[in-house]
Amino acid sequence: RRIIRRAVRHAFLLGGDGLVTPPLVEATVAVMGEAYPDIVKQRELVARTVQREEERFRQTLERGLDMLDDLLAKGDITGDDAFFLHDTLGFPIDLTREIAEERAHRVDLDGFRARMEEQRTRAVEARRANVAATPTEAYRTLVDGGATDFTGRQEYETTGANVLGLLVDGNRVNSATEGDVEVVLNRTPFYAESGGQVGDTGVITTANGAFVRIIDTQYGLPELVVHIGQIEAGSITEGDEVTASIDGDRRDRIRRNHTATHVLHWALREVLGSHVQQAGSHVAPDRLRFDFSHFEAVTPEQLDDIEARANAEVISDARVRHYETTKDHAESIGAIAFFGDKYGDLVRVLEAGEHSIELCGGTHVHALGFIGPIKIVSEGSIGANLRRIEAFTGDGALAYIHSEEVVLRDTAARLSVAPAEVGDRVDKLLSEIKALRGELDAQRRESARSEAGSLAAAAVDGIVVERRDGFSNDDLRSLALATRDALGSGIVGLVGITPDGKAAVAVAVSKDLVERGITAGDVAAETAKVLGGGTGRGADVVAGGGPNAAAIDEARAVLVQNVKENAAKAAGTK
Repeated sequence: RRIIRRAVRHAFLLGGDGLVTPPLVEATVAVMGEAYPDIVKQRELVARTVQREEERFRQTLERGLDMLDDLLAKGDITGDDAFFLHDTLGFPIDLTREIAEERAHRVDLDGFRARMEEQRTRAVEARRANVAATPTEAYRTLVDGGATDFTGRQEYETTGANVLGLLVDGNRVNSATEGDVEVVLNRTPFYAESGGQVGDTGVITTANGAFVRIIDTQYGLPELVVHIGQIEAGSITEGDEVTASIDGDRRDRIRRNHTATHVLHWALREVLGSHVQQAGSHVAPDRLRFDFSHFEAVTPEQLDDIEARANAEVISDARVRHYETTKDHAESIGAIAFFGDKYGDLVRVLEAGEHSIELCGGTHVHALGFIGPIKIVSEGSIGANLRRIEAFTGDGALAYIHSEEVVLRDTAARLSVAPAEVGDRVDKLLSEIKALRGELDAQRRESARSEAGSLAAAAVDGIVVERRDGFSNDDLRSLALATRDALGSGIVGLVGITPDGKAAVAVAVSKDLVERGITAGDVAAETAKVLGGGTGRGADVVAGGGPNAAAIDEARAVLVQNVKENAAKAAGTK
């Protein structure tokens, strides 16, 4: 991305208006295609992705230039302004400096660097605070006793486990009686959050009556599982023999959602292309979230296809195999590595049916049919070339589908049609509404023309400034335009309270006055500020306003003054 943006920026500085990256992609493919045949195969994908990146960056340049123009009109660029352009708008600091120098202005680079350093310092301090908040030293003393043995692939309840350590408020203690506690066991069925899968919940009990409700499970250190819970009865002591039981129903829902992410990943690649790669996930009992790389929005038709393919896999009820093997063997059978996971020499391979083979250390179903229906509920962008899909499975999917059906039946009943006829009925109603709005707009225009004539007739020296309540911003703008046209030459300024209780202002200036340097945006600016808002920067007409309706009379007085001053200025330029 940085290389692409450098190329676009230099082309921009050289005065290039058209897109520069498409021919660069073609030249690169021509030169390197023989040595790297994959770029020939992916040529169309690369060209589209790079072009979209250029188009986005050109929009960034345009936004930054608009703001930079405003700043340079006032003088030199402060460090704060340069930092805002860079940090918020993504406008390169070297481009800010070059443009400023071209216009004989300077940029406070020392101030800019100071703001950048402040930002870096805050980031470092935040990271240090997070590290300090973790009782790492206490965990290290516990891990010396060996890694936690995870038994949760075979059982939901483990008996005869021993308490290796207890932590309260980040400090290691010998025993705990009430309140929050962290428990470390030598063996546990609790899955610690990792690979996008949330940690298990459940209970830890002892023979002497201790009852600890586990609300989350995390890794304190690699291979050291920490059970985060609350003691609800009795006391627990280091060395105690305990029974650890997870919430089995919750784990089953998590397993369904986790295996479903793998099935969806396969379906996404089948429909959208092999360039799709996982870029993150969140697997919870109530839903799954899957982030993936893709350069454009997924169409409704594609989503339907993805969902249909995923459910066809589920209906096949194919076997799911989850086993440990060497990393080399996993690579040899084409297993896909998931984003963000770290792998050693031994890895866990998940074969979810006949098509999906990926590395994953989470917990999964034993057959695809156990997932139940997969229902995609949303898809959207989360960043440049990154998309996010959310879905339900099993009873969650059925509940979602049922809720949609309830809404459809209720809507059909309100419209007095069958559910299958809702679409046609809505289309008919929308057409009727459109026709009624057309009639209402025509009536409003006629009313505006009538009132505009009255306002224009009452003008003094080509000036009209009045208050008109009950108009929307658009209607007030239309009235200002109609009055200006009826006036012929002059300035029209209107203020008023809108139907929703806000304040509005509209200013229209005739063409002959615009040619003398009078603009509607300049006339309306101060009035809009009084109302707590702003307007556009148009020359012949602007509309805007703000929330400060209580200041409407003050705003009208300011508007009168500004209109008179600009009218006098126009008269002096004749």
